Amino acid sequence: MLQVKACGLSDVGMIRIHNEDCFEIDAQRQLFVVADGMGGHSHGEIASRIAVESIREFVDRALDQDQTWPFAYEANFQHHSNALKSAIRLAHNSVLTAIQRDVSLHGMGTTVASFLLSRDTAAVAHVGDSRVYRLREGVLECLTQDHTWVNEQVLAGFLSEDQARTHPLKNVVTRALGGDAEIDVDLQEIDVEPGDLYLLCSDGLTTMLRDSEIQGLVTEHRSLDKICRLLVQEANSRGGLDNVTVLMVRVV
Repeated sequence: MLQVKACGLSDVGMIRIHNEDCFEIDAQRQLFVVADGMGGHSHGEIASRIAVESIREFVDRALDQDQTWPFAYEANFQHHSNALKSAIRLAHNSVLTAIQRDVSLHGMGTTVASFLLSRDTAAVAHVGDSRVYRLREGVLECLTQDHTWVNEQVLAGFLSEDQARTHPLKNVVTRALGGDAEIDVDLQEIDVEPGDLYLLCSDGLTTMLRDSEIQGLVTEHRSLDKICRLLVQEANSRGGLDNVTVLMVRVV
């Protein structure tokens, strides 16, 4: 069975007062999650924390014992992939429940990007614009598609990548936990190889650095801790307009 090493770092950035990001490293379960909360003040922090805790708890139960499945089981995906997707959908319900119980939390939500490894297959699931990248043989590839208005325009051919980066609506997220009553989770299974390096991050990194710049930083340095620190430092040196969270996973 493949083993992994992981390291994460979250920073408030240079402008924000509160850090609304949250991340999880569960080395035993080989579960890794980044959540970027929205809602202002401390509300985004509450949403991201609820999401991360809910995902961790359900995955732990689903992998450890027979679990009553809360949603339809998708036979085309493996057990751990179904567990991760269900965990995110349950996390969405948990955020909605918190809002219903406390009207002051209305408007809060969170993105989520997640990675769950089982043997040599990883489940990658996300909602929103937090991303998952893979570095393999020196090539960085983004494995996720942002659920944002500008990315939809790019995919439709109405905006270029450069136009999207500076568009006034670039931060408009079209999917988030805590938003619509139903949530659509993007899930894929990928083959994992020794030597792979995975990066989960909030958009506080990707709005400050281009993919080519991220690739340069993760390729040049072997220490996961150093990579995390350099990514955060570089994002902050560019202005640090948002909270910055990075989580590195190396397959060994």
